Amino acid sequence: MAIGRKLFADTPYDALSMDDIAKQAGIAKGLIYYYFKSKRGYYLAIVEDSVAELVARAGADTELTGAERARRTIDGYLFYAEHHQAAYRTIVTGGVGSDAEVLAIRDAVREELVATIAEGAYGRRVLPPIARLALVGWLSGVEGTTLEWIGGLGADGGEGLAGRPGLPGLPGRAELAALLVRQLRATLTVIEEFVPQCPAPPVLEQASAEVRDLGDQLPVTGSP
Repeated sequence: MAIGRKLFADTPYDALSMDDIAKQAGIAKGLIYYYFKSKRGYYLAIVEDSVAELVARAGADTELTGAERARRTIDGYLFYAEHHQAAYRTIVTGGVGSDAEVLAIRDAVREELVATIAEGAYGRRVLPPIARLALVGWLSGVEGTTLEWIGGLGADGGEGLAGRPGLPGLPGRAELAALLVRQLRATLTVIEEFVPQCPAPPVLEQASAEVRDLGDQLPVTGSP
């Protein structure tokens, strides 16, 4: 699965053959057909596996307070993107062109992340339409920001786009998480103006400060 993530991230889908995949994995081609039936089945399994890992990391620590859970969700999201850059790009960009099944998987992870943030902020996963739209807009900004950030970091923390080293002055994960938490706070404040029954959690800014102070010492479940 790890080999497939990298192959499909670095090479157009149509340019990869099952022979190429088997050679890179060091296995017989028939073994891939046995488990996944086709190249498309293999590709969709990779996308679904990546999505499941991202959602699990982002939505961990359900026993925490709402504000703390929102902060951990953002930190876990960025941790995943930082350490699994190829898989993250596949999830966010929708993979192969306008493939309906891949786009459906991508949309499902977006819905889950919005629901996770809503649950952390308001204690419920279903929101009034205008509140949900605001959170979807914030998440879209998070995706674009994160793509730009990992592009500057370089491939899996090593070299950047087109082989250049990581960009100087690029914020670390903790600083970027603090920025996104503050942006979320602003979004929740606007939501409260339009939907008074969805008040912004009053302690979210304190959680933002904690992100900046603790940095990479924050415990994050799982491993890269």
